[in-house]
Amino acid sequence: MASLFTKIVNGEIPCYKVAEDEHYLAFLDISPLVKGHTLVIPKKEIDYIFDVEDELYKGLWHFSKRVSKAIEKAVPCKRVGIAVIGLEVPHAHIHLVPMNRVSDMNFASPKISVPKEELEKIAIQISKEFI
Repeated sequence: MASLFTKIVNGEIPCYKVAEDEHYLAFLDISPLVKGHTLVIPKKEIDYIFDVEDELYKGLWHFSKRVSKAIEKAVPCKRVGIAVIGLEVPHAHIHLVPMNRVSDMNFASPKISVPKEELEKIAIQISKEFI
């Protein structure tokens, strides 16, 4: 059965897309830790990040770096934090979290609610900065 993220890649489930190319997709987390929390995935469904083939793995990190630079320009933050947890969805993914303090990366914290209109606005702002 296809993962939730594969359904997003296939267009079966909508997302707030911030960047995309032939192999990777970045979109806003709809249950974010902070505004601008973004997920980056390979389009190919692979459950565990360390099972991703070497070239795709390297490309995933390069793509994530480019997305993080766009987040830094679009979302007020001191840094963009990175996390790979891999238990939530069986599809390799990288969390990019705009940070102003260490506690912004606490995955045990309650998620925030961001209105749809604001998610759309943030996604557009980040995508405009993506190079």
